[in-house]
Amino acid sequence: MTVDDANSGESGPGSATGPGTPGATGPGGDPAPGPASGPGPSSGSGSAAADYPTPHHVVDHTAEPTDDPLAIRLEQLILGAERRYTPFQAARTAGVSMDLASRFWRAMGFADIGQAKALTEADVLALRRLAGLVEAGLLSEPMAVQVARSTGQTTARLAEWQIDSFLEGLTEPPEPGMTRTEVTYPLVELLLPELQEFLVYVWRRQLAAATGRVVQAADDEEMVDRRLAVGFADLVGFTRLTRRLEEEELGELVEAFETTCADLVAAHGGRLIKTLGDEVLYAADDAGTAAEIALRLIETLAHDETMPALRVGIAFGTVTTRMGDVFGTTVNLASRLTSIAPKDAVLVDGALAQELSRTGEAPVSEAQVADEVARAEKEGEAPPSYRFALQPMWQRPVRGLGVIEPWLLTRREPKIPG
Repeated sequence: MTVDDANSGESGPGSATGPGTPGATGPGGDPAPGPASGPGPSSGSGSAAADYPTPHHVVDHTAEPTDDPLAIRLEQLILGAERRYTPFQAARTAGVSMDLASRFWRAMGFADIGQAKALTEADVLALRRLAGLVEAGLLSEPMAVQVARSTGQTTARLAEWQIDSFLEGLTEPPEPGMTRTEVTYPLVELLLPELQEFLVYVWRRQLAAATGRVVQAADDEEMVDRRLAVGFADLVGFTRLTRRLEEEELGELVEAFETTCADLVAAHGGRLIKTLGDEVLYAADDAGTAAEIALRLIETLAHDETMPALRVGIAFGTVTTRMGDVFGTTVNLASRLTSIAPKDAVLVDGALAQELSRTGEAPVSEAQVADEVARAEKEGEAPPSYRFALQPMWQRPVRGLGVIEPWLLTRREPKIPG
């Protein structure tokens, strides 16, 4: 969002917000009034217009933050400080070049506010901390920008959800004659410290889990390019549903789908990478976990009459991880498998099928099972048990990936409730 958007009064807490909440939404600006001179990601000079093109608006560096009294009070309550600095003053006070300050602010998703006095001591401290990590050699400058970007993107989505869904519902006036604004301030005052503590707790827990996974990698190369099982789960016929359902009904269906998937993925040891409305992407460290999650998703949603059919595709192999997302041929293959999977079915690639066989969770073939059962009966032993069954499907060419042989994954054991 640009400052023009802020001037129009359309900014809200759920947009790409910065140190000035409603109205002025971020500090990234030029060191003096006049033509924009903020730096680009890899250059210490040049215009902001060249490095950060704005398709529909020209940044207005004369824009001022909102002067709405309630908005200012809420901003001060949430930020814990009053507006004191322009972007140039904040950068200078922090001992950081305007070049680097602008890069950090833009990476965090904060829009330009020109030279409006909208920044606080917290903004100065944040700049000092990021720049200090670079000066100490703990982070390179590009890595510090990545830290700013990943944090900004994640918390922007969280803030948007909390305002649009959570806070909006709680601020319904409890008594006739009261306005929502009269309820908002005391509610935020009560919730803010509790939500902050909870956010830090969840972040520490997630950080501990992620660190544990990384240090267990076989070698340094695997810390970045790791072997993972990646699965896509996709609702069938979602586009047709969008034409038939009202917006509120569609929103409820998507929320129920995402919630169900998130709960099942987490409960069975996977990690939800992202949700895309009618599709979720998840990853797991081993093939068996990814396969179990896929079948649980199919089984659970099949019992929900409000849900369309589901199809899942899983691939196993080397995956590049960046900023919480996953990339590479393995991810592309999982996506393609999903697109060709039958309704309420799971297709996997040959690598995942081989991994399930290697770990003893699925037989190589039904002929193998028959041989093992006959041998076990002859020797008076219990026959081996497998969690999954694999059926080879017709080979087919897939654009960009060559010829692939999908395998249909099913459960050999009776369905387990829960």
